[in-house]
Amino acid sequence: MHYLDYNEKRQHGTSEFPIAFYHITEQHPRYHMPFHWHRELEIIRILEGSFQLYLEDTEISASAGDILFINGGWIHGGTPKNCIYECVVFDLKSLLMHTEGCKQYLLPLLGHDILLPSHFSREQAESLGLHSAVRQLFETLSYTAFGWELSTLGHMYTIFGILFSHRLCLPADAASRQHTKKTAQLKSVLEYIDSNYQNPITLDELAHVAGMSPKYFCRCFQIMAHRTPIDYLNYYRIERACLLLNTSDLSVTETAFACGFNDSGYFIRTFKKYMGVTPKQYGMRTNFR
Repeated sequence: MHYLDYNEKRQHGTSEFPIAFYHITEQHPRYHMPFHWHRELEIIRILEGSFQLYLEDTEISASAGDILFINGGWIHGGTPKNCIYECVVFDLKSLLMHTEGCKQYLLPLLGHDILLPSHFSREQAESLGLHSAVRQLFETLSYTAFGWELSTLGHMYTIFGILFSHRLCLPADAASRQHTKKTAQLKSVLEYIDSNYQNPITLDELAHVAGMSPKYFCRCFQIMAHRTPIDYLNYYRIERACLLLNTSDLSVTETAFACGFNDSGYFIRTFKKYMGVTPKQYGMRTNFR
C-alpha cells in the first residue's frame, strides 16, 4: 500500500468501483506504516504476528485474527512485528451509489456524525459474526472471480449490517470534534514534511506551519505520533530511502542526498537505527539490484 504519502492521493480501485485490496508481508517495500490519512474508510485484518496501530492519539495492540477499522480522514500509522496483514480501502459513497435504502445508516458515517469502532479482537469478531463476514470480503477481493463486484458489495453490506444491528457505531461527541480541529493543524505539518523532506527542516519551521509555539507543538505531535517531530522526520526520510532502494538504481550515497541527508555516514547510522540493518544489507535482503 502507498503509505508514504501523508495524504494519500492515489485512486483506490477504479472510479466506477472504488474498493482496493492490499496484502502486506515483511518483503513488501511498504511493510511499515508511517503516519498518513485518506478520506476513504479502511479495514485491516491481521493474519499473523502483531501490529501496533497508532490512531490519532490512541495506541492499539492487535494480534492474529483481530480486525481494525479506520474512519475516513483519521491520521494513522503502525508498526508490524513478524506480521502479515491485509487491508481493504474503500469509498463509502460506492455503497450509497447502489441503493437508497441504506442512506439513513451510511450518510452519518460520511458526515463523521458517527464513528466506526476501531478494534475487535478475534473473540469479539467471531461472537458477532464479523470475523466470518470480513474473511469472506477479503477472500473475494483476493481472487476476483467473475462477479466479484457483486459479492464484494454483499459482504460490505453484511459487515455494516452487523455493526449497526449491534449498535456498535459511536456518536462523535464535542470532544472528538475539537480533537479533529487539532489534528487538522498537524496534518499541515505532515504535508509540509512530505513536500520538503529532501531539504533541511528545523523544529521552528514545523511549529510555524502548525501555528503553534515550538514547545506546545512538540507536545501535541508526540501525543499523536509517539515520536518527537525531528525523530519522526528522520524516520520518514528513512522510509523514503527504503522505497528508493527498492525501486531505483541510486547508490547509497545518492539515496542519502535524495532523502535529505547531507552526510552518508550519518545516513547509514540513522538507517540502521530504524531498520536494524545498513542500507547495503537492506538492499541485499530485498533483492534490490
